[in-house]
Amino acid sequence: MATQSHASRLPPFSLLDEPLLSFSASDDRQVDVHPLRGLLNFGPYSKGSFGGYTSTLRIATVGPEATFRRRGDLMASLRNAYQPSDRSEYVPPYPGFEALFHVSLEPAGRGTHIKWPDALDQLPGQGDAQSRLFLAMEDALRRLDAVRAEFDVVLVHFPDDWAAATRGKFFDAHDALKALGAKYNIPTQVINDRVFSFSHAASRSWRLAIALYVKAAGTPWKLAPLKGVPTDTAYIGLAYALRGDQRDAHYVTCCSQVFDMDGGGMQFVAFEARDPVADAAEARRNPFLSRDDMRAVLARSLELYQGRNGGILPKRLVIHKTTAFKQSEIDGAFDALAGVPEIECIEINPSPGWRGVWLISSGRKSPPSQPSGYPVPRGTCVIRSGTSALVWVAGNAPEVSTKGDYYQGKKSIPKPLQLIRHAGSGPLELSAHEALALTKMDWNNDALYDPVPVSIRYSQRLARTIANVPDLPKSVYPYRLFM
Repeated sequence: MATQSHASRLPPFSLLDEPLLSFSASDDRQVDVHPLRGLLNFGPYSKGSFGGYTSTLRIATVGPEATFRRRGDLMASLRNAYQPSDRSEYVPPYPGFEALFHVSLEPAGRGTHIKWPDALDQLPGQGDAQSRLFLAMEDALRRLDAVRAEFDVVLVHFPDDWAAATRGKFFDAHDALKALGAKYNIPTQVINDRVFSFSHAASRSWRLAIALYVKAAGTPWKLAPLKGVPTDTAYIGLAYALRGDQRDAHYVTCCSQVFDMDGGGMQFVAFEARDPVADAAEARRNPFLSRDDMRAVLARSLELYQGRNGGILPKRLVIHKTTAFKQSEIDGAFDALAGVPEIECIEINPSPGWRGVWLISSGRKSPPSQPSGYPVPRGTCVIRSGTSALVWVAGNAPEVSTKGDYYQGKKSIPKPLQLIRHAGSGPLELSAHEALALTKMDWNNDALYDPVPVSIRYSQRLARTIANVPDLPKSVYPYRLFM
C-alpha cells in the first residue's frame, strides 16, 4: 500500500514568472506585468508611430435614431478622467483618452453617422427581421465605405429589444457585422444597452478606450522577451467550426497567426477543408484535417510569415489547438514546414478534470496545513509526464494588486490548462510559460489574462464568424476587424 501511495503522488510543481508586457519598441525598461498600469505609466507600445500619422481618432456611429445622442455622450465620456469604483486593487485611475494614448478622440464628420428607425419592424426591405437587419447593416457599411477617409472606427448599437433579430439558430448579427466589416475593411465596435447604464465608469472607459485604439490600428502593448524562448519563434493557432447543420459535419478551419514571439503581427487565414469527412461523428467530437488540408493551410500561414519577415523562415514554430493532433495533421505540418528547424504541436485542453487548492501552514501540528483564502498562484506548473503538463493561467496574481492578492473574477476554484505535446521536444515548462504569456495578449478587454492563449481565442472567434457567414471571402484579415 505504501508503494502504491507513493506512486500516485504528483511530481513537484514549479511557479512560472508572471510574463512582462512591453510598452516601447526602443526602451526595454518600459515594461510591467500589469497591462493597465503599464499603459498609465508608459503610454501605448505604438505611441511613437501612431500619433505620427494621425493625431485624432474619429468615431462614426450607426444605430437607432433615439439613441444617437447617447452614443455621442458615451464616446465623449471617454475623454474624462475617472477613479475606479470596482476591482480597486487592480483597476488604476482612468486618465482620459488623450492622456492615455496621446491622440484625441473626436466624432467623425456629419455624413458618417447613420440613424436607423427606432423600431425593428420599421427597417426597410423584404423578408423577416433578421434579413432586414442584415440589409440595414450592409447598407450602412456601404455608405460609410464611400466616406472611408473621414473616420477610423464605427460604433454600432444593437438595442436589447432587437434581440429577436440579432440572434438566431443560423444568424448572429455581431458575426455578420464583423464579416461585412472585413469585406469593406471597416473596424466596428458593437455596444448594447447595458453600456449606457454601466455604473463603473473607469472600467467601462478602460475597456472601450483600449478596444477603439486597437481597432484604429494602434498597439497598446506587446510581450517582452521570455527567458528561454528562441528568437524567431512564431505561433499558430488552429480552430475548427462546423457550418450550418452540424449533422452534416461540414467544417471549416481558421488559422490564427500570432506571427512574432512578442505577440504582434496577428493575421488570419480563413481556410475551408477540401477533403470529404469520412467519419461525421468523429468530426463533430474531434474535428481534424487531412494531411493534404493541413499541409495547405500551414503552407499559406508560412507564406504570410515570410511576407512579413523578408522571406525569412522562423527558427521555431509552435502550433496550438484545443483538440488532439491526428497523425495525418502532424504529417501535414511537417510536410509544409520542412524548412523550419523546430516544430511543436501542442494540444491545449481548457477543461481538464483537474483542480488544485493552495495549502498554507496552519500553525498547528495537526493538521499542519490548511487551504489558503486564495487559489493556487497563477503560473503554477505541474509536469505530469514527458509530453503532458498542467499550468494554471487563472489564479492568484499578487504582482498586479495594490492590496497583496488578486484573483480575477473571484469565483470558483480555477482549473488549469492541460498541455499535451504531440510533436516536438524541449522543456515543457517553456511551452507552459509561452501559453501563460499568450493569455495576456487579448486586446479586447482590460483583464490581466484570458482563460486561453490568444492563439486559441482569436482563431476560435474567426472560425465562429466564418461558420455563421459562409460567403465571407477566403482571404487574409487583421484581427482588429473581428474584435
